[in-house]
Amino acid sequence: MERKICRDVVCMSRKDEEGYLRDLCEVLLYLLLPPGDFHNKNMRYFLREVLARGVLLPLINQLSDPDYINQFVIWMIRDSSCNYEAFLNILKLTDKAAELEAVKDKVLEELQYLRSLDTGGDDINFIKNQINSLLFVKKVCETRIQRLQSGKEVDALKLAANFGKLCVIPLEHIIVHNIALQFFMDYMQHMGGQAILFFWLTVEGYRVTAQQQLEVLQSSQRDGKRQSSQTTKGLLRSAALGVFDQYLSEKASPRVEVDEAAVTRLSQKLSKEDPTPEIFDEIQKKVYDMMLRDERFYPSFKQHPLYVRMLAELDMLKEPSYRGSDDGDGESFNGSPTGSINLSLDDLSSGSVDESVQLHAFISDTGACNDHGKMYALYTITVVRKTSDGSEDIWKTYRRYSDFHDFHKRITEQFESLGPILKLPGKKTFNNMDREFLEKRKKDLNAYLQLLLNPEMVKAWPMLIPYVYDFLENKAYSKGKGDFARKMDTFVNPLRSSMRNVSNAVKSLPDSLAEGVSKVSADMGRMSEKLGQDIKQSIFKVPPLIAKDIDPEHCRVSAQLDDNVDDNIPLRVMLLLMDEVFDLKERNQWLRRNIKNLLQQLIKATSGDTINRKIVDHVDYMTSPEQVSDYVKRFRDSYWPNGILAETPPRRDKSLCMRTRVAAKTTLLGIMPDELKHIIGAETTRKGILRVFDMFQHQPLNRRLACVFLEGFLETLFPQYKFPELFVKLYSRSPRVLRYSQKLRSLHKR
Repeated sequence: MERKICRDVVCMSRKDEEGYLRDLCEVLLYLLLPPGDFHNKNMRYFLREVLARGVLLPLINQLSDPDYINQFVIWMIRDSSCNYEAFLNILKLTDKAAELEAVKDKVLEELQYLRSLDTGGDDINFIKNQINSLLFVKKVCETRIQRLQSGKEVDALKLAANFGKLCVIPLEHIIVHNIALQFFMDYMQHMGGQAILFFWLTVEGYRVTAQQQLEVLQSSQRDGKRQSSQTTKGLLRSAALGVFDQYLSEKASPRVEVDEAAVTRLSQKLSKEDPTPEIFDEIQKKVYDMMLRDERFYPSFKQHPLYVRMLAELDMLKEPSYRGSDDGDGESFNGSPTGSINLSLDDLSSGSVDESVQLHAFISDTGACNDHGKMYALYTITVVRKTSDGSEDIWKTYRRYSDFHDFHKRITEQFESLGPILKLPGKKTFNNMDREFLEKRKKDLNAYLQLLLNPEMVKAWPMLIPYVYDFLENKAYSKGKGDFARKMDTFVNPLRSSMRNVSNAVKSLPDSLAEGVSKVSADMGRMSEKLGQDIKQSIFKVPPLIAKDIDPEHCRVSAQLDDNVDDNIPLRVMLLLMDEVFDLKERNQWLRRNIKNLLQQLIKATSGDTINRKIVDHVDYMTSPEQVSDYVKRFRDSYWPNGILAETPPRRDKSLCMRTRVAAKTTLLGIMPDELKHIIGAETTRKGILRVFDMFQHQPLNRRLACVFLEGFLETLFPQYKFPELFVKLYSRSPRVLRYSQKLRSLHKR
């Protein structure tokens, strides 16, 4: 892309790098030293060597060291809590056996320490849980190492598609979920049924907009404001006719093929009656039934590779577990298809699911307790543990609803993908001691327990088991949060989960009611046609626009941006970055529009419309004399603490560097917001984060980045000198630059 500059020789040859730094330092000395001192060769050569080999080269070495970058990443996001699910995902996804060996060695060290502890009472249960968690991590590492060494790397998507028992997501959920709808759109296009899906989505858009329009009209009439009902009805009629003409009329192309009698009835309604939000309901239901029952559409979609990819993006694709045969060649699924948890803590340590121990739990009774005048319900949980020799251990434990709530919060925070699957019955503030309500809650909590103890849950989330045992043990349950924090969670979390839906509705609402009536009315006539066009563009994948100021011949970075994005530099940069990191350039425009809306909301929520100004102010602050003075002071204190030269830090061994790699990947994956996963998918998010991480593990590329920063720093510091031209000359030794120059000369001759 830069055409005249290539840093390959400087970044990959130590000799050429030192020569480049010497030349650069000689130029700097010419600019900074008095003429007399510069012409003193001994002094000039001495200072040049000190700057080049004593300052710049060690600095570039450190900044380009992947281990240093990994440590810096961990330090930058040190405030985020460790996410067990992200940690296990990293172990299962890594292709570096050295990383797994390093983690396993540390696990063995921790196990040895825990087993040496002399404890009793309640502490023994905590230590047992820790030991078994570590044993499970050890088993994960060993299994992954064995698979990497055998060369039998397995594509989880293909395995799940061919052998796995896939989760079934109802069509009604698919067509209202961002990620799922994207894959269903691609499938319907492949099958030639895109017009059917477009029609259903367009009618949904019409219904929502028509309902909002009528509500605005009713509200304005109640407040005594003038708003012509005929104008509103005329706009509704125009929108409804637009939908009809686009999908159901004789001239529609492609035309939605449904019952002609229903189409005729709809046509008569549109010509004689005022259109309502429900006017398309009959045909929309027929279209939905067609997508649901026609073998070409939803039934076949569930058997298609796109469905498996959709489950992976939704984080609902269970990773198959394997148990090698005696010769190490066989692979089979393990796990019991029915029953409760067939897994003891000892079984967990071996990583296998043997039917040696079975655990059943159910709520057998409900009672009311009085604690200093405060009434609350207490649930009796009967736990039955059957061992392989036929003996049974039976005990009862007592839990309040608040215990269930704390337990649910704890496991869904540690295992984020549990949230959409495991639902805890909601809290009730008033009349929560009513007998009928308590019976219903008992039934709901029983269903919650049975889902929790389902063997499929064990296979999907093995690390969940210690939490379940801790919750069901016959002891007082230790709450993870205080009473006030728990109440705040109960209040705030439903608001958080609903904010996504509310924000979508708010975007379409007017800024003020007075301005909004005319604003919504003006947009109403174009609503149907625009929605249809948007959906068509999302399916037929309009070619992305070439980013401005980049020669198309050499372009590698491109983005599909709306006109109103071009003048928003931070948003444009973020979209370009999202395109590169998550490889979104080939995804349909409907998904890209959702990403753009998400980023716009993020920028507006954090900085409003002044983000450009805030960036400039922040840069001014970071480069102010006070801050620069502070940087120099920190540098001095780091290298000369208390006026004494700091000792050289001990060399970090390979095992420590490998564990740092795992920790850096875990922290990067753990800080990804759920909103991003909901927009682009969990699998795409993981791949994007790991792509960024892998990019910084190549030292020559890191050296190139350090050189780019150094060049930019010097060009900014000395704007009156021609540093860009100087860098072109310094990098002219590159064979690639020479070949490019020769190619240009030959083209000019022609």
